[in-house]
Parts: sequence; structure tokens; C-alpha cells
Amino acid sequence: MEKDRYLEKYEHDTHIIGRVTSIVTLILLLGSPFVIGAYLGSMPKFSALGKGFLSVGLVWTISSVVEFLVYTPMLGAGGSYLAFITGNLINMKIPCAMNAKDLVGAKIGTAENEIISTLSIATSSLVTIAILAIGVLLLTPLKPVLQSPTLQPAFNNVVPALFGAMAFKYFRKDIRLAIIPLAAMILLFIFVPSLTSSTSMMILPAGAIAIALAWFKFKKGASK
Repeated sequence: MEKDRYLEKYEHDTHIIGRVTSIVTLILLLGSPFVIGAYLGSMPKFSALGKGFLSVGLVWTISSVVEFLVYTPMLGAGGSYLAFITGNLINMKIPCAMNAKDLVGAKIGTAENEIISTLSIATSSLVTIAILAIGVLLLTPLKPVLQSPTLQPAFNNVVPALFGAMAFKYFRKDIRLAIIPLAAMILLFIFVPSLTSSTSMMILPAGAIAIALAWFKFKKGASK
């Protein structure tokens, strides 16, 4: 009972802090361009602003809703607030949280996963800030090295290499279950290359295929 009361208070306080920081972050992100524009006397026309939002904003709005629905159950409240405020979920926060969860053996939806997720994402955010600060200081001295044509292929394949290694860890548990959604998405991206810019939205159909296959496999096993 004492543990339950503590976890209830922890979740309540997490939501309060998360909502306040989220609102402050939104105000700063949305307000800073207008403050800078007003200070410099170069405010954009709202008609042009509306057209710009309609061209890209609607797509990213749908993508953000999809990411919220997919990632929040995986990360829990504290981890979700931190991840969505600091950003870079797909490349950094999700792999970090999933790896930490697997290392300690926590299960999604438990209090342990909530705490581990929050700690791992907080650590990831602090490390990212430290590395960015070092990178800014060393940007000019390392510019010739970073722009070297020899290293460009490596930079272009960091994300595929990261997710390929992580994916195989889960794929090997049931190769037959993983190969069909993977093949379907590969063929889809080959024939419709424009969808590569909407990978967040494509999580839904890929996940639906995997869930359907797992359900049919379960029903087949149950019938036997």
C-alpha cells in the first residue's frame, strides 16, 4: 500500500511538472520567432504563414499524433514528457529507452519501466547537450574532417545501422513473423519513394500487419 501511494504521488507530480514544462516549451518555441520578428521589424505575412503551415504542418501534425499514440505506452508519462520536449525520439530517445528496458528486464506498462524510461531519456538528453556543446566548440577545428568525402557514407548510414542492429534483436525471436511486414514496407518504399519522408506514419500499417500475423498465428496455435 505504501508503494502504491508513492507511485500514485510520483505519477501525479510527473504529470504536473510535465504539463507545465510542455506549455512553457511550446510558448518559447512558438513565441521566439514572433519576438525576433517584432524586434527586427520583419514580421511575416500571416497569409504566407498559413500557406506554409498547410504545405508541411498538416503532415507533421498527423505524424506527431501517430508518434504520441505509438511511443507513449512504451515510455510512460515521465519518459514521454522528456522525450517529446527534448526531441529526436526515433534516432536517440526510443533506442536508449528500449535498450535500458531490456538491460534491466522491465516490462512495458509497469512502474519499473516508467522509472527506467525516465532515467534513460534524461541521461540521454544530458549527454546529448554535453556532446552538442563540445561539438559547437570543436566545429571549426574539425570542419575539414567532418566534410571529408571519405566519411560521408558513414554519416549517411548511421541511422540505418543503428536501427538495423536493434531490429535484428527482435526479428530473430520470430523471423517468419518479422519478414512479411519488413518485405511489405521495403516493396512499398521502392515503388512509392515519396513515402520515405513519412516513416512515422508508416509505423501504423507495418504494426497492423505484424499484429494481424501474430493474431492469426496465435489462433492457429490455439486451435491445434
